[in-house]
Amino acid sequence: MRQLDKIILHCTATTSTRKLSVKEVRKWHVARGWQDIGYHYLIHQDGTIEKGRPIQKVGAHALNNNASSVGVAYCGGVDKDGEPKDTMTKKQQQAFRDLVHALRLTFTWDIQVTGHNQYSNKACPSFDIKTKFHDLIL
Repeated sequence: MRQLDKIILHCTATTSTRKLSVKEVRKWHVARGWQDIGYHYLIHQDGTIEKGRPIQKVGAHALNNNASSVGVAYCGGVDKDGEPKDTMTKKQQQAFRDLVHALRLTFTWDIQVTGHNQYSNKACPSFDIKTKFHDLIL
């Protein structure tokens, strides 16, 4: 199994009303030349977590940080004009918290929780994870 040290949260850069599936996001990523969906998990607006790329495989979601991380994306992250906006629903927030807890129990309790914007000059996940999920930051 891979040695993991961080969970990186992303958004899909879609509006909060856009319904997506792993199958659709996989198509986007494969069209970019990737082997599979870049994320390991996708969190839907209703809090449902859909598995993406197998966790045993290195993701394709944060340049130079994929080997030791888990990529998680929530559906949303932009307003109707395509501008970054925190659209994460309460159910998505709880699902993310539950997923972090499960991953910490499975891999290591000190796995770090970070946002994509900590590794690149992007708004993704459209908020400061240290503020929103301060209780998950070690």
